[in-house]
Amino acid sequence: MLANLSADIKQYLVVTGNYWAFTLTDGALRMLVVLHFHSLGYSPIQIAMLFLFYEIFGVITNLCGGWLGARIGLNRTMNTGLLLQVLALGMLLVPAAMLTVPWVMAAQALSGVAKDLNKMSAKSAIKMLVPADAQSSLYKWVALLTGSKNALKGMGFFLGGALLTWLGFAGAVLAMAAGLMLVFLTSLLLLKRDLGRAANKPRFADMLSKDPAINRLAAARLFLFSARDVWFVVALPVYLSQTLDWDHWQTGGFLATWVIAYGIVQALAPRLNGINNAAPDGRSALRWAWLLAAVPALIALGLQSFSDVSAAAAATTLIIGLMVFGVVFAINSALHSYLIVSYARADGVSLDVGFYYMANAMGRLLGTVLSGWVFQVAGLAACLWISCAMIVLTALISIRLPSRDQGLSS
Repeated sequence: MLANLSADIKQYLVVTGNYWAFTLTDGALRMLVVLHFHSLGYSPIQIAMLFLFYEIFGVITNLCGGWLGARIGLNRTMNTGLLLQVLALGMLLVPAAMLTVPWVMAAQALSGVAKDLNKMSAKSAIKMLVPADAQSSLYKWVALLTGSKNALKGMGFFLGGALLTWLGFAGAVLAMAAGLMLVFLTSLLLLKRDLGRAANKPRFADMLSKDPAINRLAAARLFLFSARDVWFVVALPVYLSQTLDWDHWQTGGFLATWVIAYGIVQALAPRLNGINNAAPDGRSALRWAWLLAAVPALIALGLQSFSDVSAAAAATTLIIGLMVFGVVFAINSALHSYLIVSYARADGVSLDVGFYYMANAMGRLLGTVLSGWVFQVAGLAACLWISCAMIVLTALISIRLPSRDQGLSS
């Protein structure tokens, strides 16, 4: 059956398989670090600091990685990301006494470089494998890639909690490193060597986008992902464990279920948007951003109303609210992911995609730091109010994204 597929589809499958395998280990590693170091007595802000270099180097990698992908090919940047993740996992296999905060931050920095090299390469490759006049198909392919990735990230959360329980921290890390090394060796054999290489070698100065539509979309993405991570990355897992007294299985399992469902919704976003032959535009992103802004505000009001009355009612409010947030956020994210691939230039696509995901990484960095600090100082409800404010900023920026009748970029 595989022999009958076109060369482009085969390459899409290789890219997607690489992305899936990487995402599974990335999600598991994040959950391992959060739960393991929380059990060692680390405070929420200390746990957030463990991810600081992960996000900082993600910003740098997306900016430089797009330029590298256009010069040397997306196959090399993707394979480099896989190998660096194996090395990052290897750094965590040292004796427990050596797992100091600076050492874990360094390993997370390497993992951040690896993750964003891999993601930038996968998202850019889709542009090269879908015809330019098939925008509706492009939206569906991007949504499928992004949604399946996030579903697997959720499975990674579950895997991280399970492996921590079954094998301990070192055993879990070793198992993931061995599996990812096999994926790396397979990718070296199967991925095309010239995928995504620009016809004209871009200059280093070309890393910064000069397209107003891409700049606006990047700014909107920054605040959108800050709004998610300000309460999801550190505050929520610690709240579930500390305030609701959930164990590793419950915390990892619940967050895994949420992210898996989020990924499924993302993959189905074209249907949920009611898109048939017409692809979405800036107005679509604006409508969904306004809808999303209301969700964290309602969750915060519910928590503040019920927290002093009934812990069960507060927990129910949080869980239902989190599910609603996941559905609406998934559609917002899928729209953004499609728009950047659509706006990007065909020649040297990784430059525009890399710049956009640099803003995405900056949003995660801001959200991660605020998640630990705000939760420790003011609690989960405060994180949710900040999330609402950031989504409002996303919507205001999205007002100037081009609509379909203005063309793809303006």
